[in-house]
Amino acid sequence: MAHDSDLPCDGDGVCMVCKTKPSENESLLCKTCATPWHVTCLSAPPNSMADAVNWECPDCSVPPDAPPVAVKQNAAAASSSYGSDLIAAIRAIESDSSLTEQEKAKQRQELLSGSAKASNLEGVNTDNDVLNILDGSLNCSMCMQLPERPVTTPCGHNFCLKCFQKWIGQRKSTCANCRTPIPAKMASQPRINSALVIAIRMARTLRSGASGGTSKVAHFIHNQNRPDKAFITDRAKKSGKANACSGKIFVTIPGDHFGPISAENDPERNLGVLVGETWEDRFECRQWGAHFPHVAGIAGQSHYGAQSVALSGGYEDDEDHGEWFLYTGSGGRDLSGNKRTNKLQSFDQKFDKLNEALRVSCVKGYPVRVVRSHKEKRSSYAPEKGVRYDGVYRIEKCWRKAGKQGFKVCRYLFVRCDNEPAPWTCDEHGDRPRALPSIKELNGATDITERKGSPAWDYDEEKSCWMWKKAPPTSRKPIQCQNDDGTKERKVRPRKNTVSVKQRLLKEFSCLICREVMNLPLTTPCAHNFCKACLESAFAGQSFTRQRGEGRRTLRVQKNIMKCPSCPTDISDFLQNPQINRELMNVIESLQRQIEEENAGLNEDVDGGSDGKDEVPTEEAAETDKRVEDDKEGAKPVTNTETKQTNKRKRSSDSNNVSPKKSLDKPDVHNLGEVDSAIPELSV
Repeated sequence: MAHDSDLPCDGDGVCMVCKTKPSENESLLCKTCATPWHVTCLSAPPNSMADAVNWECPDCSVPPDAPPVAVKQNAAAASSSYGSDLIAAIRAIESDSSLTEQEKAKQRQELLSGSAKASNLEGVNTDNDVLNILDGSLNCSMCMQLPERPVTTPCGHNFCLKCFQKWIGQRKSTCANCRTPIPAKMASQPRINSALVIAIRMARTLRSGASGGTSKVAHFIHNQNRPDKAFITDRAKKSGKANACSGKIFVTIPGDHFGPISAENDPERNLGVLVGETWEDRFECRQWGAHFPHVAGIAGQSHYGAQSVALSGGYEDDEDHGEWFLYTGSGGRDLSGNKRTNKLQSFDQKFDKLNEALRVSCVKGYPVRVVRSHKEKRSSYAPEKGVRYDGVYRIEKCWRKAGKQGFKVCRYLFVRCDNEPAPWTCDEHGDRPRALPSIKELNGATDITERKGSPAWDYDEEKSCWMWKKAPPTSRKPIQCQNDDGTKERKVRPRKNTVSVKQRLLKEFSCLICREVMNLPLTTPCAHNFCKACLESAFAGQSFTRQRGEGRRTLRVQKNIMKCPSCPTDISDFLQNPQINRELMNVIESLQRQIEEENAGLNEDVDGGSDGKDEVPTEEAAETDKRVEDDKEGAKPVTNTETKQTNKRKRSSDSNNVSPKKSLDKPDVHNLGEVDSAIPELSV
């Protein structure tokens, strides 16, 4: 045991006893853990230079005067076995040429301190575990754990969303790690880094053994094979999409379908609508059945229930907390004439029409699909662009209370109850039953409605999943899915997955411009990741300011707006001094090194055991080449509109990066009457 006064130097080389930074002659490194110590502050310093060379710190050494402990014979044998295993593990670490001296010292210290797992004692390299790679490089600088809902600062440090908000709530405006100033917009509206969410979730799923080589780990679709757009005429392609056709419905569900959309209702892909799937606008969201109305925020019928809602920032009373949110009903606004976008409330809302549909779903416990739009600027859980499906929720309570504009509004408490994890969380499992949050506004609320009986959609403890406990409501608009001959259903053969987990994880760290694995990654304040060269080339030739006057009196210099290649956020301040995300770069390099080692070992096995008989079938090779070509063709679609936007921004001709087209769908007003008349008969 170490003496009470024996303390090493900290990460900056400052002695933790005398609070001074010792020189090289006064600093002593431990032979086992390579930790620096101040010689003059040691209770028992080495007597000679030979002792200093083989010196071990008090944490790694056992004092010679330690009293012997009497143990039984089997315990002694077990201790001897453990000691031999420990020595073998240390020798395996020393013989590993792929590790640096610091990595070897860190692993030796973990073994001696007992924090390493039993798998380490068997000589298993911890770098081979994907989760250990992330755990060592992407930890939150505050709680020292893998970040939950990770937020990345422009200086390249990762934090949990709650830790970051707690830090900002203490009126801190600098990074907790390097004290770099944090932009005011990011401090008020932090964005979750979706690439890290996917990587951490995939690694955790691998650790738990739930992945099994399947593609169920990634819940985000990158849409390489997008369906046809929601418009079919030249007039509909004009700005505004006022005359756009609703397009083909790709799922075989009726307009009043409750709950998630499963794979059996998706004849096109045989996947269903997955949590985290995004679309360009509400028209495309309608094509996949997540939310059918073009403009209204509620899809439902007053005597039947509500099937889905959209969070689009239509009402300032909404509060979004991710797993639960407070939703404001429809109505209360004067929309006569052409006032379809009036945001001022002029009368009280009532539980009728679509508001009554939500209350019916609350009383019966029906699942409600929820989509979030990029127009919700007040929420940290909204996507940066387009519309995203976030799973099913259940309405637990509803009431009426005076809103911020003085008139009464209908309020609903939504709680998430989906079997798939949310797009912003790193968990590998879905939701579990949770206690309802405390709502302060219920004290002065009226017309409070709570569910008294058991819900129709509930959690099954035996099967450990959410499911229908009661028969789902029968649809009043049934749809039949048949082939051309009308006899058999079309079956889509699932695509074989031959890519390893590490390769899939590495693919998630792709640049949003070149679509390749990032080199010198940069993370913008809007939580998008790019290569440093790609981001700089996208804005090559542009200055941060421009002069005004043109021969007349000199005016004040105007700042140029430089929008992020993936969203409309201005990143001109970030581009003046971009900081490389070192933590993300270390993870990418570790994954690349391990993949190269695995490929090298595989090539050696093939060269040693191949006799010319094991050849790849021609049909499988042709199919693989075709898939690769399809992926390349669908990787970076470029349209005429995007080309025009590129010319307007004066970007370099060799850059294929363009800003996505802004969604021009109408804002959410929640009030278009009943959806029964708005949804036509669907057919496939």
